[in-house]
This record gives sequence, structure tokens and C-alpha cells, in this order.
Amino acid sequence: MDNNTNSTNKKALLSLAIGGFGIGLTEFVIMGILPNIAESMEISISKAGHFIAIYALGVVIGAPVMARVTHTLTPKKTLLFLMLWFTVFNTLSSFSGNYWTMMLFRFLSGMPHGAFFGIGAVVSGYLAKPGKAAQAMAVMFSGLTVANMLGVPLGTYIGQEFHWMYSFLLVGIAGIATLSSLYFWMPVQSLEETGTDVNKSATEGLKNKKLWALIALTTIGTGGFFAWYSYIAPLVINVTKLPEANVGYVMIVAGAGMFVGNFLGARMVEIFPPVKSVVISLLSMTTILLCNALFATSGIAVYIISFIVGVITFSVTAPIQIAIIKAAKGAEKLGSSMNQSAFNMGNASGAYLGGLPMVFGLEVTYASVVGSILALIGGFIGISIFVTQKKLDKKRGTSTASS
Repeated sequence: MDNNTNSTNKKALLSLAIGGFGIGLTEFVIMGILPNIAESMEISISKAGHFIAIYALGVVIGAPVMARVTHTLTPKKTLLFLMLWFTVFNTLSSFSGNYWTMMLFRFLSGMPHGAFFGIGAVVSGYLAKPGKAAQAMAVMFSGLTVANMLGVPLGTYIGQEFHWMYSFLLVGIAGIATLSSLYFWMPVQSLEETGTDVNKSATEGLKNKKLWALIALTTIGTGGFFAWYSYIAPLVINVTKLPEANVGYVMIVAGAGMFVGNFLGARMVEIFPPVKSVVISLLSMTTILLCNALFATSGIAVYIISFIVGVITFSVTAPIQIAIIKAAKGAEKLGSSMNQSAFNMGNASGAYLGGLPMVFGLEVTYASVVGSILALIGGFIGISIFVTQKKLDKKRGTSTASS
């Protein structure tokens, strides 16, 4: 790879990172401005919470749908189409005057989310130097971590101090920046799926049982993180007894951990097989979430644990995407997009299951216990995938040797 090509590919990866920033901003900024939206639309905060759920539903439904709709387009045209859709409907969200209009635009805003990350993960692998696919994916996902660390606090401040509509206009600006960078920096390229019978190869790829086991791992395992993260505010305020303003600081620290973990995960893939990397991370998450339940009354411990949870959570990102892409041979874009749906199913299920102990009168710290159980189950699924694959490889080796 010559210097000119290397420079072009770095710019292309940066354009994917800018898109990741915009997507991370729209997904998480609404949590900080939910009371402002509720007051503006004269609805309850719990009803305004539907805007978070409907976005996640848009991601879950939109990921495979968008991947199939755009399968005849080149990767560059696909990414431009997805980001144009994202920009239009996030901008329109700014002008939603009532509940149902906002529900519609939030659903439509979520539809390109999974496909963008899924297809972007495949594209980043082709842009990478040999053996550096995980690092290239980490560059793309770094936009999401920077959004959590800087973009969300900024968007929340703007929404609270001025008007919530400006928070979504900020997302629209990020979308325009992504469109521009993709147009000028993303090279025209073809993937392995191009030039083959896409429907046939996709069908074969989706028949792989390992693919579905990995999607289950993502849904359950990452649900452990969301069981904790969804209740970080009541944990900090009611258990740790810190002022409400500290919630934002804790989230920034967690975001910093996500940034570090994103690149740590890419490095782990160079040392361990992808699934083994995921298992190490999930078993580590099991331990740290239990520590959170035990030491949440300490202000110092909460900050330290939040950083570590962020590190561990995003150390899963690159390894699981690589494992999915390998398992979905012939349907890489669709499989990778479906894994993004799995992350959002983990978001919804983790938040729901993490809240159940409080329904029965238990403290919010038990959300972390639920999270540790989910992470442990995800780890066991990963171990079973790893062991099964080793047995298959051994069987194939024996078969090849005998023939």
C-alpha cells in the first residue's frame, strides 16, 4: 500500500468516525434533555421515554432492512444514502411539535444506524493495512466514544440552556459533515459480495449457526452494560449520595473509558482469536459490575469503576464485529448490520431486566448484579462457541489428514 493510498484510506476512516460521532450523539443526547422535551410537548417524562425506545426499534428493524435495500449499491453510495437519510430525519426531529410527529421521526432516524456501522465495519476492514482490520474498525467506532465523552455533554448543555431542538440541529450538522467527508474522502471500491449471486450468498451466510450464536452473545452479553448504564443517575444520586451535577461527570469518565477500550479491543484481536477476546471482556465485566454493587457508596470507587466498565464494554466492539463478519461469509454487510441490531436489543433488554429488582423494592445497586449475570451468560455463550469451533477445526483437520 503506497503512501498516497494510505493517506486516502486514513481520511476515509475519519469520515466513518465523524458518522459514528453523529450517531452516538443522537442516540444518547436525548437522555439528558428528556425532561425539556417532555415539558415542551406537555407530556410526562415516562411518555417522552418512548422516544428512546422507538429509536432503538428503528435500529433493530432498520439494520437488516437497509442492508438488503442497498445491497446492489457500491459501499460509497450505500454510506452516502444512509447518512443522507440520517441527516434529514434527525434535522426534522428538531421541528417536531407533538408526540406522534417526534415518534415518527425518531423511528426513521434510527433506521440507518445499524446499517451504517455494520457496512462501515466491513468497509473499514478493506481500507485497513493487512492484519490491521480491528484497528481500522476501532477508528470508526472512536467517533461513537468521542460522542459519549464530549458531544453528549455539549448537546445536553445546549438543549437545557437554550432549547432541545438545537441539540438535534447539532446532530444534523454532524450529518452534513459526514456526507461531505464521505463524498470527498471515501474511495469507490467493491466488496467480495459484489459480482456474486448476492441473494444466494446471503442466504448461505445467514444459515451459519455460529452467526446466530454470536448475535445472541451480543444481545445478552452487552445487555449487562446497559443494565448498569441505564440506572447510572439514580445510582450516583441515591446510593453514592453525590450532587446531581456529578452524573454528567461520571458519564464523561465512562466515555473516556469507552474511548480507551475501543482501541484496547482492537489490540486484543491481534493477540487472541476474536471470540476469546470477547469472552475475556465479558468475564471481566461480570467481576467489575459485582464490584460496583459492593462499593457504590464510595464516590471515588464509582468514578474508577465507571471508567473500567467503559473500557471493558468497548473492548468487545471490534472483536465481535470481526467474529460476525467471518461467520457471515457471503453476507458480511447484512450480518454485520444485524449485530448492530443485537447491540440495541441488548440496550432494551438490559435496561428492562436491570430495572426489575427495583420493581420488587430492592436498591438500584441490584441493577449491577443483573448486569453481571447477563455478562456471565454472554461469556458462557462465547466459551461454547469457542469450544465448538475448536472441535470442528480438529475434526476437519483429522478428516483432511485421513484423506
